[in-house]
Amino acid sequence: MSIIGVINSDKALNKLIAKELNQHKHRYDVISYHEETDEILEYLNFDIPEIVIINFSDKKFNKKFIIEQIIADNWLHNFGIVGIYDKNKDDEKKLLEELKKTNLLNLFDYSTIKANLSKTIDIINNNSQVIFQREISDKLIKKISGTFEIDNDLLAVPCYTNLLAIFLFNKGYVDEEIKIQTTIALRELIINGIEHGNCKISYKEKFEQLKKGGAQYKLVAEKCKNLEVAAKKVILEYEIKHECSTFTVIDEGDGFDVKRYQAWLKKRDPYALLGRGIILARSFSKKLSYNTKGNEATLLMEHKNVPGISPVGFSKEEPVHFKKGNIIFRQGEESNFIYYILSGKYSVFHKKKHIGYITAADVFLGEMSFLLNNMRSATVRTEEAGKLLKISKRSFISVIKKYPHYGVFLSRLIARKLVRTNSATARMMIKLASN
Repeated sequence: MSIIGVINSDKALNKLIAKELNQHKHRYDVISYHEETDEILEYLNFDIPEIVIINFSDKKFNKKFIIEQIIADNWLHNFGIVGIYDKNKDDEKKLLEELKKTNLLNLFDYSTIKANLSKTIDIINNNSQVIFQREISDKLIKKISGTFEIDNDLLAVPCYTNLLAIFLFNKGYVDEEIKIQTTIALRELIINGIEHGNCKISYKEKFEQLKKGGAQYKLVAEKCKNLEVAAKKVILEYEIKHECSTFTVIDEGDGFDVKRYQAWLKKRDPYALLGRGIILARSFSKKLSYNTKGNEATLLMEHKNVPGISPVGFSKEEPVHFKKGNIIFRQGEESNFIYYILSGKYSVFHKKKHIGYITAADVFLGEMSFLLNNMRSATVRTEEAGKLLKISKRSFISVIKKYPHYGVFLSRLIARKLVRTNSATARMMIKLASN
């Protein structure tokens, strides 16, 4: 079940959006339409939607200001954005540049709403565990892994690649530049799998299509009129660990002579369009390898610890640096401070027994005892050098008064943690009962 918001004042477009969502029986709690800038911010801050459809060609609200606010509090505004625009009024490349620091999952022109909107929402809903796993901490899982089964549809590819890149960015595994590079590398490999693998589009056909200014997705759609071709899929497998990510792209084509192709790449004109995808994927990754058949590519991306950005409300608080092995607080101490996690990994001990880890994905550290005025229920120690915002009760209350939506976010954060804890307890009880 998704909470979907629509930021758009065009009534005809709103009618089309609602029709697409209802026609394809999308499940959603709320769908509301907004046009005033203040009303939009209030909605984003207090309703905290999971998916927001934004018309970036709408002149009724301050687009630049809204984007700036989303970027400024991206720890709060971690919803998936589906962007639509009028290609006769706005340039796609310019929009993508403006939105690169946001959780943009897909961007398409008005004319392709019918072809794209429902499909994009489906992809997000079916894989919501990826975009929203920012809240899952390392004490629950050591790695994230999964599989995407992708149709021969070039317009849907950005949604899949952005889901993974945004997750890496929100977890603090990559910076903005590597986020973009990851998206490009995966996109190029998947497109190669669709075009040359499944659809058997030759480089000559592709070149001729580009030469006459034709859209590549239309060439793919033409090939997919053959039902046997249309039935083929591209599989994207991912395994994300703290230190690196591995992505494997598999198509159902006949493959190619890998050694011969690699030799050709070395001799090709560096400014030529053909072969550019693999060159980009290789340059952006730690390692790119192929299986013998040539229909499976494996991409390895290294992570680096990227410090988080202080939320606007806490930007005046001075960050505190901790070295490996430092004690943040001990079990039984007074809870005078709440900590906002900018970076680092922290071990949690209860009665000297190690019970898990906390990272930037958990957002806060020590919030339960802090809010309940209780003594610390555990001891927390740094496992690697980290940085925290140490926030006193006076400062915290002042910020909540100025930014009341922070209280809503914190309440939801705690509620979700409690749900996860209750679920884990229930599973344990079931397991014990079955033994």
